[in-house]
Amino acid sequence: MAEFKDRDLHLVKKALAIAVLAIERQPGPFQSTSDQSDMKALLDQMIDGDVELEYYARAARIAVTGKPD
Repeated sequence: MAEFKDRDLHLVKKALAIAVLAIERQPGPFQSTSDQSDMKALLDQMIDGDVELEYYARAARIAVTGKPD
């Protein structure tokens, strides 16, 4: 697996958080829950704690919905 540092690591975490939320919001037969589950697991391995998790969750909400909260 590739190793990411600094800004690249930040972008990977943010992209995963956005993807997880976007999949969650996609209803019906095209919702890829297996991909979502794998992405959540990978993100959990990369995130250091609840504060960082909330940061990326908020960034994902802003990206997907256009609203801060």
